Amino acid sequence: MISEEKIKIMTNLAMYEKHEGKKILPATRYFKSDYVSSKLFRSFFSYTLSFILCLILWGLYHMEYWLNNLELEKLTQAGIWIGTVYCAGLVIYLIISAYVYLKRYEYASRGVKVYQSKLKKLDKRYEGTSRPVKRTKGGRTS
Repeated sequence: MISEEKIKIMTNLAMYEKHEGKKILPATRYFKSDYVSSKLFRSFFSYTLSFILCLILWGLYHMEYWLNNLELEKLTQAGIWIGTVYCAGLVIYLIISAYVYLKRYEYASRGVKVYQSKLKKLDKRYEGTSRPVKRTKGGRTS
């Protein structure tokens, strides 16, 4: 027999899995350190690529100045300044990324606990109604 409460629990589970599952299920496949380190690795490359693209745009914008005032001292100072800005920005970006991904992992682990508790609640509802089926050798039973 179909119970209205079971249907509500199953619908709630399906909606939770549809909306929150996209956020929590990928994170639960990893340990915390593996998840955060893989995301930091990806953040490193995205920051480096964006920094290089911004540096190219900045260099193209100031190309006339650099060609008119080409001195080795200024170029080395500019190189040191660019390296310092890159390293400082990278450290700040990775710290922020680590914080964000740690929070996302914690949110996902809490979400999995909620999801598992809902599954246990549904399982308990099924335990109360499940009965062993009487088997007969054949024919109709009344």
